Amino acid sequence: MSKIDLKDRKILYELDLNCRQSNTQIGKKVGLKRDVVAYRIKRMQDEGVIKAFWTAIDTFKLGFNVYRIYINFEYVVGSEVKDEIIQHFSNYRNVWAVLTVQGPIDFDAVIWVSDVYEFYKFWDKTLEKYEDYFAKYSVSFYIQTVDYKKSYLLTDEKVKTDRIMYTITSGGKPVEIDKVDFQLLNELAVNARMPIIELAEKLGCSSQTISYRIKNLMKKAVIKAFRVHIDYSKLGLQNITVDIYLKKYKQKKAIIEYIQQNPNLFCMNIAVGWSDLTVEFTVENIDVIIKIMEDIDSKFPGATKKHDFWLNKKVHKERWLPGV
Repeated sequence: MSKIDLKDRKILYELDLNCRQSNTQIGKKVGLKRDVVAYRIKRMQDEGVIKAFWTAIDTFKLGFNVYRIYINFEYVVGSEVKDEIIQHFSNYRNVWAVLTVQGPIDFDAVIWVSDVYEFYKFWDKTLEKYEDYFAKYSVSFYIQTVDYKKSYLLTDEKVKTDRIMYTITSGGKPVEIDKVDFQLLNELAVNARMPIIELAEKLGCSSQTISYRIKNLMKKAVIKAFRVHIDYSKLGLQNITVDIYLKKYKQKKAIIEYIQQNPNLFCMNIAVGWSDLTVEFTVENIDVIIKIMEDIDSKFPGATKKHDFWLNKKVHKERWLPGV
């Protein structure tokens, strides 16, 4: 576990709000000089606390829908087939995320779909090759995801502020973008902190053109935020997902509003075909999650049927834009 102080945490918080901020801008907000901010960022990268800088892209606005596949494996212990299945999904250009998890499921894949038949062909091929290794599986349809500011990195003074960073919702009229916009998004998806000059060289455009296009994509809400990937295990934390199944559906809104006050919440998903709510927390241990759910059950007695916990063991792929 890495030793980071409150200044480091504040830098991480600011990078997650907008990692394209300059070190000078971050320094003014956290009370450090530019060179000290640069040193601390570099140190956290070297120590593996900072894994990457990435861009949150609203692919619904690019004409995609999102399916999520949950799989329980069988007959994979002691064989190489599990790795082969993981690679099979990771290689698919329309995969958003591929995770192995511990809990009621073993595997989770999130997939963009612009053509249902194209998705069917991928899934049909998958079942032909690997159905014998699937004890069971389920497919859900993504409706909405809400991402929250990482208040747990700070002190309690930030907890009561508006914590929603952005909301991504399916449906609506797609936004038209051209080839250069897509190439720009493709670069920013995996390196959100890449300098304007370097982006301009890669895309064969002027720096002014790149700046304008980034601002325009943000104005159209295709780009939601420039963020940072943190290795939470280095901070003594872990990401735990909770699937909540409601008994009193009319209380869903009130339950959401209550959960949103929790500073450890970083993401909430709503889908059709799985749980009523899927909420993701960053916490010290499972005991914190148990306490959170006990609080919900106490606040809303009889409102939930059940809830399942699962722990992200490994993220094999995460990329917020379909492959080129």
